Amino acid sequence: MAMNLKSAAYEIENFAEAQEFFHSRGWTDGFPVVPPTSEAVGACLEWANLPAGELIGVEPVRERAVTAEKLAINTVMAGCLPSHFPAVVTAWSAMLQEEFLLHGATASTGGCAILVILNGPVRREIGAVSSFNALGGGDRATAVIGRAIRLALINILDVSPGAIDRSTLGHPGKISYCLAEDEEDSDWSSIAELRGIPADASAVTVFAAGAPRQIMNEWTTEPEEILETYAAEMRANMRNYSIWSGNYVIVVPKQHRDHLRSAGWNKSDIAEFIYRKARIKRGEWAKVGKGAVVRGKSDTEYCALPSPDHLLVLAGGGPAGGFGAIIPPWLGLKSQAVTLPIGACIDCGPESD
Repeated sequence: MAMNLKSAAYEIENFAEAQEFFHSRGWTDGFPVVPPTSEAVGACLEWANLPAGELIGVEPVRERAVTAEKLAINTVMAGCLPSHFPAVVTAWSAMLQEEFLLHGATASTGGCAILVILNGPVRREIGAVSSFNALGGGDRATAVIGRAIRLALINILDVSPGAIDRSTLGHPGKISYCLAEDEEDSDWSSIAELRGIPADASAVTVFAAGAPRQIMNEWTTEPEEILETYAAEMRANMRNYSIWSGNYVIVVPKQHRDHLRSAGWNKSDIAEFIYRKARIKRGEWAKVGKGAVVRGKSDTEYCALPSPDHLLVLAGGGPAGGFGAIIPPWLGLKSQAVTLPIGACIDCGPESD
């Protein structure tokens, strides 16, 4: 396949010079990058069977076109292999869906990051793991795929701090925020399956997400008591950050999964329980210094989830330790999680809620 690359080319003497060249132009996230040679970019495009000029989508607010070539360049810079590129393309196709609200998610002072969840055979094909250090860069594939998302935001949409990115604080997930679900050590349906993707297909889910909030419960085997710890952290997020309901992700480690499975609980049971428990009344805001916004509505109840289906239950984490996490939404339902099968086009009917 002829690549016909359109991007500017530069002659650079060595690796060290390349780093200074890219840093001086604001084309990096602060870390060293892999020089995107035409051969490396072409290898990504060939792997995905995409022509360089293929339009992945258009960011509607600033009307910036996102092409396969530009994504491939940033994918190489992030350290990806060609086999990682289809996941990056699919993630961007999902991010460009209207319901994801990409401009808002990347320009907000709230400082969310793009969480990418991998499901299906692609996880094994690229060596993505979901065990030890799952939220801390536990393997090459998830680390570089997450980074490729951020670099492309910087270099295609000008999402740099102080430019489009107006985050007050941000969080480390902005560097890389990618998880593979543990499907081998779980008899639960995967996130992708529950969102309409066939079990034998690979898929990507994107979610505009806050930082993970770790919980710990090692003192019980009762499902209700374990899950109450997750629900309590979700209630805390509603008090301290945002009262508005939306998608949440919970990451359930093997130690908790084993207790839940022994009791016969599946993902639907978990979601139903948390839907009932992750609720606060508006008056609780007065306890955390937000009394000014209660406005006579103290008894109005809010739920973290519009419905149980809005909870994304992810099996992941090391084989021991009762440490789970909740990952909260950036802006409630104004930005929704989107799931697409890898290889789908932009008009292929995403699953979102």
